[in-house]
Amino acid sequence: MATSSRQTVPPAGDDANSIEQADVAIAREAGRYRRHPVVRTMGAISELADQPPLIAICAATLGAGLLTRRPRLALAGARMLSAHLAATAAKTVIKRQVDRTRPKLLVDENRYERGAGERYEGDFNSFPSGHTAGAVAVARAVTRTYPDAAPAAGLLATMVALVQIPRCAHYLSDITAGAAIGWAAEAITERVFEAAGWRT
Repeated sequence: MATSSRQTVPPAGDDANSIEQADVAIAREAGRYRRHPVVRTMGAISELADQPPLIAICAATLGAGLLTRRPRLALAGARMLSAHLAATAAKTVIKRQVDRTRPKLLVDENRYERGAGERYEGDFNSFPSGHTAGAVAVARAVTRTYPDAAPAAGLLATMVALVQIPRCAHYLSDITAGAAIGWAAEAITERVFEAAGWRT
């Protein structure tokens, strides 16, 4: 996604690659629903996957397991927190390498830019989706300890990811990349847990 120099890409124009063209087309169509009550509600819920609240949830799970002397719950919390921190670190490194304006600027101002990382600020850091990376990493970590929770955890992570499109926070390729980061981060941290002998 990064380029050697900043480019302003006409939405779905000749200068945009096929992925960007698809992203822009989907964002334009989905953006029509960003003020729908369902999208607003799901978007608000998805904010639980933002860094501070998700870290708090993971830490609270770990703390509850330790305080109540429930090793399985504590292990789940430790896995969740580790996977989330790894995913956050990875997506932060990538965000600093890539500038990409968010879909809201496309929908509101017909503006789309992408280029090498120069501006680490919200409106220019669409790629990749941190919400998705964190949600996928934590969902995977939960199911390591509680396999029966897989359907619910997967559904929540999917909702967090997909709602980012109609709420004009991310493009489809942003959430795809975020999901891959979350998946890889959890797999790597689980290797560490296995090496340490921490498993259910």
